[in-house]
Amino acid sequence: MSNDREAIVVANPWGQLRQHTPARIALGRSGISLPTGPHLEFQLAHARARNAVHLELDANKLMEGLTARGYDALVVHSAAENRPVYLQRPDKGRRLDAASRATLEARAAGVEPADVVFVVGDGLSALAIEENVLPFLDAIKPSLAADGWKTGPIVVVQQARVAVGDEVGEVLKAKMVVVLIGERPGLSSPDSMGIYMTLDPRTGMTDESRNCISNVRPEGMSYAVAVHKLLYLMTEAKKRGMSGVLLKDEAETLASNTLPASQNFLLGAD
Repeated sequence: MSNDREAIVVANPWGQLRQHTPARIALGRSGISLPTGPHLEFQLAHARARNAVHLELDANKLMEGLTARGYDALVVHSAAENRPVYLQRPDKGRRLDAASRATLEARAAGVEPADVVFVVGDGLSALAIEENVLPFLDAIKPSLAADGWKTGPIVVVQQARVAVGDEVGEVLKAKMVVVLIGERPGLSSPDSMGIYMTLDPRTGMTDESRNCISNVRPEGMSYAVAVHKLLYLMTEAKKRGMSGVLLKDEAETLASNTLPASQNFLLGAD
């Protein structure tokens, strides 16, 4: 049977490169088509990506995790009433509903503004938030305390788009907002979390005012590297009074356990 398969499936000579990436490369072919195995794997990955988009965030479980870690946190909602509306009306996901805005206004009354407020949004992958937010917060918490950052409450926004963080930051009068949100699922990454940092957040800001760190997950950018990059951007934004396209990520690269910088995997071992 194995000999028959080898005669039917033509291997791709770049197959050895697959060990370096989850991307769908060097899959071989059967005639002019994909072999059955890779075809079924593609269908499974597509189903997982679709499920990630439609999955509802378990806000109660997330709040339990945040409370257990001693965080001051609350749950609010965007103007998108439910998941179907959220997917069809991105504009509603960028604003708070009236009740949530009133809740935050009451919270802000008589309280000294924070240096930074963290906003957690389900985005297009609640799975990414459920798997990555708590470990990431655990990783960054000691550095925030050591560097003297005054943090506000963690605001969990259901049916959230990135820009809703600007309104949250504006209402809470925060000097800076960091949005942790589920990214659009890819066929190899349905659980990727994005991080968006904005200085002086206010409603109506656009993407050029934000700095983005993408693909935060165990199989992508590690929590340690993401924390390192975010702290650099936060510190420089505070120092220079700017964020977004005017502020470049020039953080030094952390030491890695992967290939040495001088070794190119395309060229093989020395």
